[in-house]
This record gives sequence, C-alpha cells and structure tokens, in this order.
Amino acid sequence: MAAEPIRYYDRYTRALQTERIYGEKWLRFAYENPAGRLLTWLLVRRAIFSQWYGWKMNKTASSLQILPFITTYDIDVDEFAKSAFDYKTFNEFFHRALKPEARPIAEGERVAVFPADGRHLAIPDVGAAKGFYVKGQTLSLAELFEAEETAGKFAGGSMLVSRLCPVDYHRFHFPVAGVPGESRRVNGWLYSVSPVALRRNLRYLVENKREVTLIESPEFGTVAMIEVGATNVGGIRQGFVPGRTMAKGAEKGLFAFGGSCVITLFQRGRIRFDADVVASSADQIECYAKMGDRLGEAP
Repeated sequence: MAAEPIRYYDRYTRALQTERIYGEKWLRFAYENPAGRLLTWLLVRRAIFSQWYGWKMNKTASSLQILPFITTYDIDVDEFAKSAFDYKTFNEFFHRALKPEARPIAEGERVAVFPADGRHLAIPDVGAAKGFYVKGQTLSLAELFEAEETAGKFAGGSMLVSRLCPVDYHRFHFPVAGVPGESRRVNGWLYSVSPVALRRNLRYLVENKREVTLIESPEFGTVAMIEVGATNVGGIRQGFVPGRTMAKGAEKGLFAFGGSCVITLFQRGRIRFDADVVASSADQIECYAKMGDRLGEAP
C-alpha cells in the first residue's frame, strides 16, 4: 500500500502542493511500522537521541551537507544574511538569519502576522474544533499549557499551529506587538511533529518539551506563543528580553536542527483569521505561508 502523501495549500500559488518530506523513509518507519514505533518509544523520543544528533550537526564535518541540502530542496540562497560558504557547521546554516527585506512585515496595528515560515493550521474556535490533523483528535489547553488558570484565559479562543519542516527558515518571531513575559519551560519527550506522526497521535504536541510565553498586546489582548520541540531539535533558544515592548515581526528566538512547531493562541474574539488559511484548515489541509505575512486582524 502506497504511503499517504502530505499535501498542503500554497498561499502564493493558490494550489495544492505535495510536500517533499526530509528523511521520509526513516520517518514513516518510525511512526507507521510497529518495529519503528517500538524503537521510537525506547530511544528516539528521548532527549539523549536528539542531543547526539545535534552534536553531530555542530561538528565541522557537517558543513559538507550544506550545499547538497540547498540543491536538493531548492533553497533560495539570495535570502541568506551571509554567503552559504560562510557557515562552519550544518546547525549554523540551519538556524541562519535572513536579510530583513526577505521577510517584510505586513503593516497595520490591528494586523497579526505569521510567527514563522511553515505550514499552518488555523482553528478559529478551539472549543468547537473536532479535529486538526485527523478527525476525532483534539487538544486539551490545560495539558498544552500545563496550567489550568492560563488555559482558562484562552477558552473558546483561536489557535494557529505552525509546523516548520527542516527545509524552512527556523527562527520564530512575534506575531503581534506587545510586552512578553518570561518564557516558561514544560519538560517532555521529543516526538516528531510531522503529520506522519501527528495523524497517529496528536497528543505528541502536549507530550513534547515546549516553552510558553504570554504577550500582552494593546490590540489583541493576551497572546500565547508555545514553541514545541521535536525529534532532533537541538534546542529552543529564546532571544528576547522579558518585559520589554517588542515590535510585530521582531525575532523571538530560534530552533536548532530539526523539524519543529510553534503554536499561537488568541483569546476569544480577539482575532479574525484570513479566509484562505481558515478555508484550507477546515479541510484539515495546512496552508503554507512565510513569517511576516498577514495572518488576520483584530475585529
């Protein structure tokens, strides 16, 4: 039986695309094969496995993988803040900075933007959602935050799940202007966040290691950003100063090597997502969009 492809809606071409999955054979073995699932449970989900892989990606020899990776996945080198030949390790290349003009920030005080490059699912009402990646699977906000009081603030709110593939730009940014609090770490496992894995078990999003930041925004109220770690993610690195007002689109932090995920939550009635991302999400199809592009607006 042929493996089910991962399809997404491309906001720019306005057409469905089939994702080229990095490490697809291994990923499907790990989550679709009984022996692979046992190996994932015994070893792959554990921090030591990802730490070992991150160590490899920080070795000088890993730089030999950079140019083949760029060629295979047709990555636009003109966006890079420095030459592809200047990266000393694969991990340095992986969490590369881009030229500011490569990701213009949508204007408007009441306009929110995508916090990262990637494939996004928008859920206008978390309480009414019957399934994100597969029908019948839902997320518990209390488990996601691991804090009942915080979860209560977002009851009936709107959620954006932004999935970053290894081929994507791996820095994450503030979707709205506001004042962020301290980032709080929630320890957990490191399962994959690819749809190959999430279609089997959406709970990986609440079982994985993650970091939670609350942002107080004049236009959008309290906004939560949750960076979710995943297999082979060498680390979630925050780069902002808590308590200091941050501009919309300002860099918040980065992921070291691996696929990963950013979850953004808005309180009830505080955002109206754009129609294209809502329409594709209603069909359980992610919408590809870049950081800084318009996500929606405050009603």
